[in-house]
Amino acid sequence: MPRRPTSADVATEAGVSRTTVSFVLNGRRDVKIPDGTRQRVISAATRLGYHPHGPARQLAAGKSHVIALVLRQSPEQIAGDAVLVETLRGLAGAARKDGFRVLVEPIPPNGHDSDLEMLVRAQHADGLIISGPRIDDPSLVALAEADFPIVIQGAFPGMLAASVDVDNVAGARRAVEHLISLGHTRIACITNAPLVYTAAQDRLDGYRQAMAAAGLPTPNELVAEAFFDARSGHAAMNQLLSRATFDAVFVASDVVALGAIGALREAGRKVPAHVSVVGFDDIPLAAYFDPPLTTVRLPAYELGQAAGRALLERIAQRTLPTRTLLPTELVIRASTAAPPSMEGRSR
Repeated sequence: MPRRPTSADVATEAGVSRTTVSFVLNGRRDVKIPDGTRQRVISAATRLGYHPHGPARQLAAGKSHVIALVLRQSPEQIAGDAVLVETLRGLAGAARKDGFRVLVEPIPPNGHDSDLEMLVRAQHADGLIISGPRIDDPSLVALAEADFPIVIQGAFPGMLAASVDVDNVAGARRAVEHLISLGHTRIACITNAPLVYTAAQDRLDGYRQAMAAAGLPTPNELVAEAFFDARSGHAAMNQLLSRATFDAVFVASDVVALGAIGALREAGRKVPAHVSVVGFDDIPLAAYFDPPLTTVRLPAYELGQAAGRALLERIAQRTLPTRTLLPTELVIRASTAAPPSMEGRSR
């Protein structure tokens, strides 16, 4: 028996994404697709003898009154995200006011590029909030180009979609300026994630801006990448200790900082007597670290609320700002102090 053609076959034949095929064949007139592209998809489907599944087509023609929060992290990383609960609470509150529900959809970093398209084709959601976007995600670009309602919780250079974020650059810069004001000159940086995540790149940029403004160098040996969790922070700190001399470190995530502080202790370095540490996020446990962690507080609830409102505006086809940035706040606690004397400095 010959294989039934699929939407993927139609997409290949027409030279478009599967999302575009879905929108055209399901009659989605709320999505802006050029007439020539629509005709090319219809012609390809006719040539191949492809017909959408009837019930699925009916579902796609309607509205689900569901918005999806898509998290580009593994389930383990999401479980350790202490900021997510407040963000989700703000998002759900905004959605509820307009009669929408929130679907949380984790898509691991190594997930298939088509996962976003599959979510849309199944019509589980009328719009998506993409949290932690990766700059190497072609499915996200395809959805934006098809004019599907998307809001980026973060940043995506060149993306034709609204974004809502905290000012990661300014927050990181303020954290490092605090260390500089205490007298530190050899300041290391551990990112919260690989640099394909835009928040990680922004926080690293803030670190470098503060160092450059103070005339301080930022050689590569002073920077290490982590991967969202405490274990990666522990490993990144061990890398720094093996190759660099420093008396302070900006860690771009409180969860990552927990692992980094553990590695410092194992190496016989006291915080802040030997090394000052600043985190980012102000998770609920940050005030109860040993010592309590100086960190950058982000407005998690307000971030979720703002992203939810922006997506609902986008679904309703109302005008909204291209980019919304929420401010952060430096919270000074006991993990930072003036640097040790040269005689007391170990490495």
